[in-house]
Amino acid sequence: MSTVRVFPVGSTRKKVTTLAFRQKKERGQAISMLTAYDYPTALALDQAGIDAILVGDSLGMVVLGYENTLPVTMDEMLHHSRAVSRGAKSALLVGDMPFMSYQVSVEAAVRNAGRFLQNGGMDAVKLEGGRERVDAIRAIVGAGIPVMGHLGLTPQSIHQLGGFRAQGKTAAAAQHLLEDALLLEEAGCFSLVLESVPAQLATYISKRLSIPTIGIGAGAGCDGQVLVTHDLLGLFERFTPKFVKKYANLHDEMQKAFAEYIADVQTSQFPSAEHTVAMDEAAWWEFLRTAEPEAVPAQYE
Repeated sequence: MSTVRVFPVGSTRKKVTTLAFRQKKERGQAISMLTAYDYPTALALDQAGIDAILVGDSLGMVVLGYENTLPVTMDEMLHHSRAVSRGAKSALLVGDMPFMSYQVSVEAAVRNAGRFLQNGGMDAVKLEGGRERVDAIRAIVGAGIPVMGHLGLTPQSIHQLGGFRAQGKTAAAAQHLLEDALLLEEAGCFSLVLESVPAQLATYISKRLSIPTIGIGAGAGCDGQVLVTHDLLGLFERFTPKFVKKYANLHDEMQKAFAEYIADVQTSQFPSAEHTVAMDEAAWWEFLRTAEPEAVPAQYE
């Protein structure tokens, strides 16, 4: 018998908050998080009981077709954030601050973070980087905006990192990552994403921090896990990261459905009578008497 619990449309569950994140860590309860970029996906995730939804700048690749996340703009992020906020009412909603929305100045960082809450319907924001982001994080938190940090593989820094490569694999790099994690906690982050770092290191950092860690390619020792939903569903075909578990292969299912539709249209099997609106016969002949009287048989005149 399945133990999966689904919350039907119209049902309510308690709103997940940043406090709930901390309480889950204290109780040893794993935190679940996935990405969403539109209303129906957010609705489905919320009904499935997800703890948190990240409107990730990964939408640049899996939705908008960019080569990486760098071209994504604030306007694009806010557009998708609003759609997600209309679909999910219980999950904690986190908006991913795009490239150059927080790096230029502390003032710009606070202003753009505020837009996610004011204009995007988000509950919190996420930004990438360690010690170099501490001032911005302190200012954003000081403005009353919850911040989720992000260390390890930070996609907005791929050119600096030399591509999508695992981080923290040497002793010096691991120490640097630990120090950054402690600094982000001290700056006020309510949680921290650890991406593509060794499992031993992620477990160690998770134990050192009082705030919960959310792993992606960082092993089972984190306090929670996040994946890009398009990867989980098999919707993104360009590449699949090693750390992704595919729970479905919807890309193939979509191709199959589209091919069947095309074939039905070409062979006139769709639409059939069951997919067609009918008109009352008397009304039809009445219409023809006006539109084309010469085409109406004598018995219908």
